[in-house]
Amino acid sequence: MKIYSIYAPEFKEYGRVVDGVEVGEIVDALNKYTPLPESGTCYIPEVAELQELPSSKKLAPTLFGGQPVQFGCCNGHNTKLNCLEYHRNSEFNLGTEDFILILGRQCDMTNWKLDTATCKAFKAPAGVLVEVYATSLHFAPCHADPAKGFRVLIGLPQGTNTEIPEVEGKCFEDRLLFARNKWLLAHPEASQASQGAWIGLVGENIDIAGDI
Repeated sequence: MKIYSIYAPEFKEYGRVVDGVEVGEIVDALNKYTPLPESGTCYIPEVAELQELPSSKKLAPTLFGGQPVQFGCCNGHNTKLNCLEYHRNSEFNLGTEDFILILGRQCDMTNWKLDTATCKAFKAPAGVLVEVYATSLHFAPCHADPAKGFRVLIGLPQGTNTEIPEVEGKCFEDRLLFARNKWLLAHPEASQASQGAWIGLVGENIDIAGDI
């Protein structure tokens, strides 16, 4: 699979690079306070040490225009797609190491399913803040270097990816709701499929291990 740079023209429909913000303190805190699994990934919706940083408090109003923000992380080692999710808002990512995002587009979905052949992969350099648009399907990052893994800041509106709310289920999209403000499409091979997630990815479960 071709891996584009986030500075390539192809990334413009999926997200943007956020310039003019100071992120060094946040990167240091990610390294100091968040765990790095030896295998697999871990996700923490909100990390207190990140939340209380002066840099985070300064950055928060910029991200969602003053709406409450949670700063969490997704860390580990990964090369597979497995699932794609979306929110009703952008997501902001910042890595301590280079990392790769496999992204899809909501406009390519048909009957709440997506062919994984429509996905593209993008590499983000360490220390660069990236906005992934609300219309971009995304999931756990992939590492660019298996020896280093990844630690990635996840900036989202407060409460996202926490306990699933009760819904009437009259809307078909409710079947995709997997957590608060989180609609999920799982590949049949993903563990989430056995947990009741909507099987919405068709085609290959992309693995970029041979492309890194």
